[in-house]
Amino acid sequence: MDKIVIPARVCGTVTAPPSKSYAQRIVAARYLAGLSSHIDQTTCDDISAALGVVGSLRSGADTLNVNESGLSARLFTPIAALGNKPVTITGRGSILNRPMGQMAEALRVLGVEVSDNDGFLPITVRGPMRGGRVELDGSVSSQFLTGLLMAAPLATEDTFIRVTGLRSTPYVDITLEVLRAFGVEVENRGYEQFSVRGGQSYRCVDVPIEGDWSAAACLLVAGAVAGDVTVRGLRADSLQADVRIVDALRMAGARVEQGEDWVRCREPKKASCLKPISFDATDCPDLFPALAALAAAADGVSTITGTDRLVHKESDRAQAIRTEFAKLNIHVDLTEANVMKIHGGDKKMSRSQLFTLHSSLFTHDSEGVVVDSHSDHRIAMALAVAGLRAQGPLTITGAECVDKSYANFWNDYEQLLQ
Repeated sequence: MDKIVIPARVCGTVTAPPSKSYAQRIVAARYLAGLSSHIDQTTCDDISAALGVVGSLRSGADTLNVNESGLSARLFTPIAALGNKPVTITGRGSILNRPMGQMAEALRVLGVEVSDNDGFLPITVRGPMRGGRVELDGSVSSQFLTGLLMAAPLATEDTFIRVTGLRSTPYVDITLEVLRAFGVEVENRGYEQFSVRGGQSYRCVDVPIEGDWSAAACLLVAGAVAGDVTVRGLRADSLQADVRIVDALRMAGARVEQGEDWVRCREPKKASCLKPISFDATDCPDLFPALAALAAAADGVSTITGTDRLVHKESDRAQAIRTEFAKLNIHVDLTEANVMKIHGGDKKMSRSQLFTLHSSLFTHDSEGVVVDSHSDHRIAMALAVAGLRAQGPLTITGAECVDKSYANFWNDYEQLLQ
């Protein structure tokens, strides 16, 4: 699906979709507690994928399809390994190119028979998981650790996990919070060692799912660059890593107000006065596209660190941002290791060099500049925000990819347009 966006002002209030990070973990925990897998908030493909996997597990299927969900792949593979029959975990699209070898090796150490595809899906596992001592490299993804932490309490023996180079610790905190809610005990020693007693059981509880800061980030940036946006359903005390978008917005000079479960973001009183930011996104890599849209509208060069976290996403996000923002005459510099520098509007530049779409780049009179989502939901949403500051229409190809995390994004986006 192609989506044409036009320069516009934004104003209004929307409600954040449910957090897919929380929802997938809660779906898994409900399954392990013997509860129904049904939840009311199935507003994105990744949550639907988790529900589909649980349905397959309940029916005794020998194949689990995670579609394109990286978390579901790394979460449900150890859970499938609790049983004593072979189960194959597979998916489609970009997930088939995302690394899974470390998870396979860890499960072997814990007593599971594993047949993998040279470190990629599909993977076949056969338990039961015994437990034991295992080491993980946490620099690639914290999702491997999340999967083990959720399955290990049901192993026959205690499990001791030593982790090196752990990134994205807020996501581990979410996992530990969900485990505590379901009555499972895990000892965390400085995010370097985790001890899990075997033979535990999940308690039957009803845990609400909070709003998704990752999905809301681009809408809040839209308020900063083009108007006034309020997003409801966002817990101020959330453990989600992307709550830090509030810090970036304030750093850029946007006017931010925050309540217990809402955030309002307005552009500076002088709309052209957004400031460049210096921001470490190592622990919140999903913010990169939203931060790029914010930095592109700022008056100077912004520096965002943590680009080495972007390779194994739905796209190579650093390269996707550089390629697509270049079409908007925004220079994105990736020459420095682990750093993205975004050259936003500069007062010394001519008007034609600002964040605009030059007529010479238009490929069709009605479509303006054509940009590619790279089948990446977060790239598509960031480009939609970029279109608000354009001087002509912007066509985003593959715009349906937003369904992965925020199926109602385009409706909410258009509701805000003035």
